[in-house]
Amino acid sequence: MNDKELYRIAKEAMKDAYAPFSKYPVGAALLGKSGKVYTGVNVENSTYGATICAERTACVKAISEGEREFVKIAIAIKKGEGTPCGICRQFLFEFAPDLKVITGEDEDHLHSTALRKLLPGGFKL
Repeated sequence: MNDKELYRIAKEAMKDAYAPFSKYPVGAALLGKSGKVYTGVNVENSTYGATICAERTACVKAISEGEREFVKIAIAIKKGEGTPCGICRQFLFEFAPDLKVITGEDEDHLHSTALRKLLPGGFKL
């Protein structure tokens, strides 16, 4: 699957985000080594600390379905470009330190970065 296709899936998923507090919907599409794509959205909560990011939602869905190896993830936000937060970076690193992270303002202006570059010093126990 190419980067544009994966980004389109993330953008479509973003429509289901629950972001009543930040008004910052995020969609993610995580490509497993198996070829299956797992989507996720941010789900906010009035306690804020219970909020979960789109990237972790996608990863948790994949793990819960038995996928353990990942190739790349695309992240779409309503306006502009965003990268995974620090918690998501470490969470993803646990499973895929060589993950390709795709972001962009739209599908014609995509950037890809290695997760290792976004999280220097990432670790596994």
